[in-house]
Amino acid sequence: MNITSATFKCSSEKLSQVPNDNLPEFAFIGRSNVGKSSLINMLTDKPSLAKVSGTPGKTRLINHFLINNEWYLVDLPGYGYAKVSKTVKEKFAKLITDYVLKSEKMYFLFVLVDSRLEPQKIDLEFIDMLGKNGVPFGIVFTKTDKLSDNQVISNIARYKRTLRTTWEELPIMFATSSEKKRGRDDILDFIENSLEQIAR
Repeated sequence: MNITSATFKCSSEKLSQVPNDNLPEFAFIGRSNVGKSSLINMLTDKPSLAKVSGTPGKTRLINHFLINNEWYLVDLPGYGYAKVSKTVKEKFAKLITDYVLKSEKMYFLFVLVDSRLEPQKIDLEFIDMLGKNGVPFGIVFTKTDKLSDNQVISNIARYKRTLRTTWEELPIMFATSSEKKRGRDDILDFIENSLEQIAR
């Protein structure tokens, strides 16, 4: 897929405020500070499209970006570890679950996990929730440039072993690096193929 245009459309505090049109949405979510904004900027080839912050939990709204006037890239708030109050955290949780479980326009959800870490309980619980609710999703391993190729292979294999204890069929997985633009074509090709299926 060749991205010719990527523009910010809107920010929403609740599901009822998201764009009311027929364009499909591909959403991105992950634990705070997993590299979501950097990945979005890498995918769209726009370095400042999504605001990158050193402070975890900076994305607090549902952000819609219109891509090629054909589909939306949706930036969802990160979950876990953000230094915010309990009330704000609960508001985050409701915003995330409302969108992920109730949005009729979300075609696919990309769940970002840090490739350097062993499987994290918070990620596994979120992935389990998606499975139980039949949400179509894939796993995006971020920051692979921080590891050797063998470490990346080993860590992804460990993740697969962990998931196989509860999953019969594993979700699609992508290995990415925002620094080296690794995985960009894989994700964009997946979205392009999905759009072709939607159009049929």
